[in-house]
Amino acid sequence: MTPPPRRKLLRRSISASLSLALAAFGTAAAVVMSSAPAAQAAGVPAPSPVAVPGRGATVPFKEQEAEYAATNGTLIGPNRLYGTLPSEASGRQAVTLDAVGEYVEFTLTAPANAMSFRYSLPDNAAGSGRDASIDVLVNGASPKAVPVTSKYGWYYGGYPFNNNPGDTNPHHFYDEARTMFGSTLAAGTKVRLQVSSTSASPSFTIDLADFEQVAAPTAKPSGALDVVSDFGADPTGAADSTAKIQAAVDAGKAQGKEVYIPQGTFQVRDHIVVDKVTLRGAGPWYSVLTGRDPSNRSKAVGVYGKYAKDGGSSNVTLKDFAIIGDIQERVDDDQVNAIGGALSNSTVDNIWMQHTKCGAWMDGPMDNLTIKNSRILDQTADGVNFHYGVTNSTVTNTFVRNSGDDGLAMWAENIPNVKNKFTFNTVILPILANNIVTYGGKDITISDNVMSDTISNGGGLHIANRYPGVNSGQGTAVSGTTTAARNTLIRTGNNDYNWQFGVGAIWFSGLNEPINATINISDTEILDSSYAAIHLIEGATNGLHFDNIKIDGAGTYALQIQSPGTATFTNVVATHIAQSNPIHNCVGSGFQITRGAGNSGWYSDPPACTGNWPAPVWTNGGVPQGGNGPTDPPTDPPTDPPTDPPTDPPADTGNLAQGRPVTESGHADVYGASNAVDGNANTYWESANHAFPQTITVDLGAAKAVKRVVLKLPPAAAWSTRTQTLSVSGSTDNNTFNSLKASAGYTFDPSSGNKATVTLPGTSARYLRLTFTGNTEWPAAQLSELEAYTS
Repeated sequence: MTPPPRRKLLRRSISASLSLALAAFGTAAAVVMSSAPAAQAAGVPAPSPVAVPGRGATVPFKEQEAEYAATNGTLIGPNRLYGTLPSEASGRQAVTLDAVGEYVEFTLTAPANAMSFRYSLPDNAAGSGRDASIDVLVNGASPKAVPVTSKYGWYYGGYPFNNNPGDTNPHHFYDEARTMFGSTLAAGTKVRLQVSSTSASPSFTIDLADFEQVAAPTAKPSGALDVVSDFGADPTGAADSTAKIQAAVDAGKAQGKEVYIPQGTFQVRDHIVVDKVTLRGAGPWYSVLTGRDPSNRSKAVGVYGKYAKDGGSSNVTLKDFAIIGDIQERVDDDQVNAIGGALSNSTVDNIWMQHTKCGAWMDGPMDNLTIKNSRILDQTADGVNFHYGVTNSTVTNTFVRNSGDDGLAMWAENIPNVKNKFTFNTVILPILANNIVTYGGKDITISDNVMSDTISNGGGLHIANRYPGVNSGQGTAVSGTTTAARNTLIRTGNNDYNWQFGVGAIWFSGLNEPINATINISDTEILDSSYAAIHLIEGATNGLHFDNIKIDGAGTYALQIQSPGTATFTNVVATHIAQSNPIHNCVGSGFQITRGAGNSGWYSDPPACTGNWPAPVWTNGGVPQGGNGPTDPPTDPPTDPPTDPPTDPPADTGNLAQGRPVTESGHADVYGASNAVDGNANTYWESANHAFPQTITVDLGAAKAVKRVVLKLPPAAAWSTRTQTLSVSGSTDNNTFNSLKASAGYTFDPSSGNKATVTLPGTSARYLRLTFTGNTEWPAAQLSELEAYTS
């Protein structure tokens, strides 16, 4: 099959796409063996994303964090700074073992016959990774060496990243390994991970362990076709079984029979294409598909429906097996996902997906797919993405950890996504971007999920008109009613290394065009946010409704408002907000707040508008940990409540255009006009190409005597010097415009800041319009910031 075009690469300086009721703290440290020195990691208590009552996935394992276990290793963290080892650990803490005999020891709280553990090894000098082993001991005896590797981690540089240790920004440090004990161990048994040699790896960092009682293998259903006994597939993994499993699947479709994958590890070097068939294994711990073509690295194991252009597939069931790939790099054009294509009226149930590019990247149009009861681990890109017109489809009761991009995503590129649902999922530690996101989409539901530990360039929950092909003209923009109810977010949001400021736990973007829809956020907990709890940026978001929201701990603000919009707040209660003024808002009345009953702790009039982003104060369950404290700690309630409205309105100072409503004559691709007023010089507006004159108009909210306009382009050296020809006009009613500055050429030179200043007479105007008629380096108007000042 010829794959459709791929994903999320934007041009010229667009920012990269940007882990309860509290669960019990990690399991208490066990008493160590008498032959070992007494030790305990003594990690900082932090809320756990697993076992949140009534929310998230119901997982089959009991999780224990290394930082609360018995150990003679070294505790690292808590730390959320991008590029540091603890920042990517669950709870932002872990234990490093760097000498023979060092260990982490867990005490079972329930019977278990299997474990998986999350760990990190250092990269090697070549960037190809290192292989080693660590011993698993049970009650101090019978060590079993379990292979571990760093070849699926350690990425460098900028998006979509590389494997060159000489580049910048190392990240994606952790991986997971699994092993079975051979018998069921009783509760109270001590299971130890211990270093037996440092020759292959100088250190082993242990994040956590998941202990599980795995059921016996599922027998072959009566009448099913067997890929081994009937078609000769090799369960040892020595031979390539791709063609034989494909033949079994084709026969199953033709004969109307299920196809069974018995116990074994099967080498699969290309897609198994399924249509109108059930493919079932003995269980994800027993039946494993793995492999990659040795000469064509763009071919690898995956179970795919036919692509939509080939008619798509339907009535498929995939159940009870694992797809564990060998993807060690991110190449967006490669179709090396565990599951893909178009699958309508189909079910994916109890599938373990690991070490592929994406767990499931679904390209529609397609309808009525359910992914449930599954695990998606250690991906180089998204956990799941519903892309190109996926409708009436669901991901539910699925556990996602360590995705390389969005954990669960919907992207309505060019074709509407309608009535999709993400429900009862647990999404932890997306290394880039968001835990859960919908880019566009109509009547979307994101409810009853747990999101935890966002790493960089994203938040916990994101609702946005962003990315190519998301717009109202094609019916793909956010529309109808988006419902986000009963979600829990823990330590979500983080710093965007392009923007150089924090992204909120729940955030909204109208980058391509304003969001005009009904968005209901209700019965939700936002806990220990790394930066702001709620965040608006990149264009207006209208129709927000927050009802019964608990904000406990925010590293900066309760609300970070960087774009206009409208929102109602009822029963929204905030505590432990780092900044004494809980709102940062430089768009003024451009963001309209309607307050209902039951609010406290998050509102201030006037809000802060500092022009500087404070260092975050990180907390664990309300206990401050790390970061720098606010210069003026909050009082609860404040000792001197603000007047409403303020008795002495502030004078017009600073940039009057930032975050204000803006319109345009047109734009290219995703480079909308809102970029020119977002306060970020690295994002920009680009008008329609080859179509001068082009205009951009900003509404200052009231008539202002503007005396100076500063125009900027991105400061990156990749932008060559250019001269743009433009004029400035003003209006009080947005109908009649009068000239404020005649047309002239303005030079933008990166060596001197890539900006130009236009002086104006100070004529009062509410609307400022720039009209461009030329650009010496590009056939369009380009502007990263339009700044307006009264002095």
